[in-house]
Amino acid sequence: MDLLQKKESKGNAFTFIPTGENPPNGICPPEKKSPKICGTNYPLSIAFIVVNEFCERFSYYGMKAVLTLYFLYFLHWDENTSTSVYHAFSGLCYFTPVIGAYIADSWLGKYKTIIYLSIVYVIGHVIKSIGAIPTVGNQIGHVVLSMTGLSLIAFGTGGIKPCVAAFGGDQFEEEHAQERSTFFSVFYLSINAGSLISTFITPLLRGDVKCFGGDCYALAFGVPAILMVIALVVFIAGNSLYKKTPPQGNILLEVCKCISFAITNRIKNRSQEIPKREHWLDWATEKYSNQLITEVKMVTRVLFLFIPLPMFWALFDQQGSRWTLQATKMNTDFGGLVLQPDQMQFLNPLLILILIPVFDLGLYPLINLCKLNFTPIKKMATGMILAGLAFAAAAVVEVKIEENAMPDLVSKESHIQVLNLADSNIEVAILHHDLFRLSVEPFQDPDDYSKLILTDAQQSLPFRTLYQGSSFTFNHTVQEKLLYSLIVYKAEGNLTSYLIKDMGGKPSEGKAAIRFINTLAEDVNITLGKEEFVKSYSASDYIMVERGRYNNVKCQTEAEEYILHLGLLDFGASYTVVITRNNSANLPKAWKIEDIPANNVHMAWQIPQYLLISAGEVMFSITGLSFSYSQAPVSMKSVLQAGWLLTVAFGNVIVLIVAQAAPMKQWAEFVLFAALLFVVCVIFSIMGCFYHSINPEELIDKDSKQDTPSSKNMIGLVEKEPKL
Repeated sequence: MDLLQKKESKGNAFTFIPTGENPPNGICPPEKKSPKICGTNYPLSIAFIVVNEFCERFSYYGMKAVLTLYFLYFLHWDENTSTSVYHAFSGLCYFTPVIGAYIADSWLGKYKTIIYLSIVYVIGHVIKSIGAIPTVGNQIGHVVLSMTGLSLIAFGTGGIKPCVAAFGGDQFEEEHAQERSTFFSVFYLSINAGSLISTFITPLLRGDVKCFGGDCYALAFGVPAILMVIALVVFIAGNSLYKKTPPQGNILLEVCKCISFAITNRIKNRSQEIPKREHWLDWATEKYSNQLITEVKMVTRVLFLFIPLPMFWALFDQQGSRWTLQATKMNTDFGGLVLQPDQMQFLNPLLILILIPVFDLGLYPLINLCKLNFTPIKKMATGMILAGLAFAAAAVVEVKIEENAMPDLVSKESHIQVLNLADSNIEVAILHHDLFRLSVEPFQDPDDYSKLILTDAQQSLPFRTLYQGSSFTFNHTVQEKLLYSLIVYKAEGNLTSYLIKDMGGKPSEGKAAIRFINTLAEDVNITLGKEEFVKSYSASDYIMVERGRYNNVKCQTEAEEYILHLGLLDFGASYTVVITRNNSANLPKAWKIEDIPANNVHMAWQIPQYLLISAGEVMFSITGLSFSYSQAPVSMKSVLQAGWLLTVAFGNVIVLIVAQAAPMKQWAEFVLFAALLFVVCVIFSIMGCFYHSINPEELIDKDSKQDTPSSKNMIGLVEKEPKL
């Protein structure tokens, strides 16, 4: 969720704002009067801007909601690579707004920048959608198309981010400040509405609609692409109604030049003979005005407080990566309503819409009534604590999930279970291995897999089987890092056995895996989605099926056709179904064994962590923007926005580094991030204790009365231009 634009409801403070609005060269063209909406003071042009923003946010968040699973299941990357690329893309989306603001303020103006970069945005979506069509190219082609599309999308969405809201604010006359404030509230609502609807719908298009024999990623990316086309068309449709201001120059660039000049000038004048100055930025007085330097001083004080903030965003943005991956290993059935794992992301925008009025109208007034000094720094620190607690909750959930996970497969180890399909108890022993102490009854559900220690990567082992007082020995070859089932059965009056490989891990995408073992003396055809042929006394390959109840599975022999009742095939489970005959009716029946247990942790256990991090976002993001803007003059608010966006970008970089450099158990990674944020929270709180709030306008008035440094203080300074 983008809370960065929340403070726009208080005024045009969020986006990049030039220091002045006067046209260049003193030319003052006549101001264009836009038609109003139903006799109000609201320009008709803002309707096009609001609809454009809704469609664009739907496009962005809808595409991003399914991105991690696309990497994992379509491109077949591992979880760490999928997470890294996801956060690399997210970080790029927050680096590019600086470029977009520079283009708009220094070259094209807001209107043309929005048009041109929206076209880039649309092209990126189209390329991304084509890359998700399985029949287009090979694996390398899909990766190239996907990365090209995502790069263009990042440049497009980031480039227009600082322009659209400011362009909407430009449509109002100065005397209609109240209407402008209301517009920003509606604008913010359109952002949340687009995010909420898209994060719920696009995962449905991905998972519930099937195309090309699997999940329909092409449709899940194609619909956001269509919405972005609509956004562009709607925006262009309002062309004749817009009030367009020419580029005025970029204040962010001026600030960077001022800081650079001050540092360079100070380095060049290191002589002890040159008098020191009160502040390091005072070394820019030879080139820049006192007012600009004073404003830059105020901005740098706030930017210094921004240094610890990326850690919060490192946790927050993992909702679309690590938390979504966690949801793939959970039970997603809500009483008949089955949610997709990536659908849980819709909770964040939903909770934001609920929590903002709860905090503004309930919690904060209650704290004020208690006369507690709940300063903005304390609110932001509380938001950090809540985000840390959210990851602590995620770690607890992950521990419960891993209790149900399959054993880790390591070198010179294998795991084995015994299936007794004979008509009497058996005892199985392996020479030099202490396994299977108890006898196994016919058709007894096996216990957990038993660990088998090998002397080499592959070893031939004798399996000694006791059956009705007789001993039988069967030799089977076992390989390391694999799971096996030893099938013992009677064929033509003799006891025999064979060893089959089992699935080594949980089925992907929350599906169920099933295979059939035919103990009949005849071949069978089983229809489960597609027809499966199973020879007599043999096992089929695994079939991946959607979670559901399968009570009408067709089983056909040469002579007859039967119906097998398999019951529920649950999320993430692996089953072996033994086809045998009912002793009384002599009809085929199915004996179902759960080799890998189903996902037994419900996805509802993610709700507390989403609630905590959403509450943390409200306290951290909105408060942080409001506080930082209050500490800088109007002309510098765009610089603070740039700094704020960069904290989000660097937060994603942190996740990328951790995912690639320090692979660990997922619960341990959650604990690591929570611990890091708690440490950063302490550091931020200490920094806040030494920060004293100021009134920017009063400070500017005070400094404007001071003289520039006298010529006495400038003796011996070295500059690139004339020497002083």
